[in-house]
Formats: sequence, structure tokens, C-alpha cells
Amino acid sequence: MNTDLIIPGRYLDNYDIASLAKHAMEDIDPGFASKVAEGDVIVAGRNFGCGSSREQAPLVLKELGVGAVVAESFARIFYRNAINVGLPVVACADASLIEDGDTVEIDLAAGTLSSSSGLESGFPPLPPKLLEILEKGGLVSALKERFRPCRPGTGR
Repeated sequence: MNTDLIIPGRYLDNYDIASLAKHAMEDIDPGFASKVAEGDVIVAGRNFGCGSSREQAPLVLKELGVGAVVAESFARIFYRNAINVGLPVVACADASLIEDGDTVEIDLAAGTLSSSSGLESGFPPLPPKLLEILEKGGLVSALKERFRPCRPGTGR
């Protein structure tokens, strides 16, 4: 799944993420944006997010409420862009065993994934710095919190 399929390039003259999100995945599933629900997990195969390095691809998925993307593997730039915008991504060799409609539980710190159809799988746990970025809602939010101005006389 390349980034042109996640968000078609013909819409990228619009910088409003909410408007862009309405076009997510439309070339492969025209109703995707209206069907996805808060917390849904996208499950995919190899090299999810290959193609251009556009940050809008993970941004529109997050805007639609996607809770995480689980794939056999990710394009490096998509993986990092997803973390930077606060969208959890999990590289799991067993992703193809997750069934449509499954409920999926993911523990990013422990590196465990389970599904309602019985899949129990592991993946490399995310490093603490990446977990912190995700917990803060993305890199910009994490950096703003880390480097917020000190209150005079407090040292914090």
C-alpha cells in the first residue's frame, strides 16, 4: 500500500487535514473515510506506506480516528512519519492472521498483540523515546512539553 493510495496526490494542494481525510483510501475503497470508526486498526501486508514521503498519509489516518496500523513491514519514512504524528504502528510478521472484524489488543511497551480470533503474537517493543512521542500525541507535542519555558525562580 503506497502513500498515493492512502491519500491521492491530486488532493495535496489542500492543507486542511480534515478535508484531506475525506479522501483517504478512496482509490481502493471509496467509502473508507465514512466507514472507519474511532480506534479501528488497519491491518496490512509488507511495505505499508511505501512511495513518497508525504506526512499527510499518516495524518489523514489519525484524523479519521485509526487507532493503529499493523503490518508485516513498513516503509521507513512512513513508519517514522506515523510516530511523529502520534499514530501507533506495529510491525508484526503474523499480521495476515488477523481476521476482518477482529478486535485487536496491542501493548506497545510489552510488544504483544492479540486478536479476538485467537492470535497471540509478539513484536519488538517500542523504545521508551518512541512511546513517549506517541503518548504525547506526536513529536511536536512531545517537544513542546519538553522545552516549555521555565517558570521564573522554579528551575522547571
